[in-house]
Amino acid sequence: QVQLVESGGGLVQAGGSLRLSCAASGRTFGNYAVGWFRQAPGKAREFVAGINRGGGNTYYADSVKGRFTISRDNAKNTVTLQMNSLKPDDTAVYYCAADQSTLGIIAVRRERYDYDYWGQGTQVTVSS
Repeated sequence: QVQLVESGGGLVQAGGSLRLSCAASGRTFGNYAVGWFRQAPGKAREFVAGINRGGGNTYYADSVKGRFTISRDNAKNTVTLQMNSLKPDDTAVYYCAADQSTLGIIAVRRERYDYDYWGQGTQVTVSS
């Protein structure tokens, strides 16, 4: 299995930027597609962005398209979520998750149940 640890969260003003990192240990990270999800208080956990195993295919929720960028470095076992032009609605706990399915060789899946391993989350708070 793989262990995931998120970092980089914090408090930022609207319009600012944050860079989240997901560090993996355990099995070869390149064997997993990776997704970022977020959960705001009182709301369901939702998909934010994902990247396939090799990094050549990405997918974004409409709410973050054009503002967030996901990337990965399999040699360093990390996935990064660059978040720009942040809005108060982006406030949530952000989680990275790993999908071990072979579908992840090409595809980016977007449902919570598609992902097998989860980090503990990192808080992002955007003030207005």
